[in-house]
Amino acid sequence: MVGLDGLLKRMQIFVHILGWIGTALILFAYYLVSNKKMEGSSPAYQWMNLVGAVGLGTNVFYLQAWPAVALEVIWALIAVIALFKFRKTN
Repeated sequence: MVGLDGLLKRMQIFVHILGWIGTALILFAYYLVSNKKMEGSSPAYQWMNLVGAVGLGTNVFYLQAWPAVALEVIWALIAVIALFKFRKTN
């Protein structure tokens, strides 16, 4: 049976992994758009930003980095709004 300390350690590791995955997704999306491999208005780009913001947002929320939490919430909202607009036009 895993004790409370072990559970907290696993949670911390999981949250850090989410943060790194989120960071990688946001940076990779930016790289793709910057190098004209993907359109900034594409659903794939917006999904990468949304999933990245949720992963990184979870990490900064856990760490109580409130300015970064605000950034990631807004980042995710921008992606959600863009995805809804894309859905309405198609």
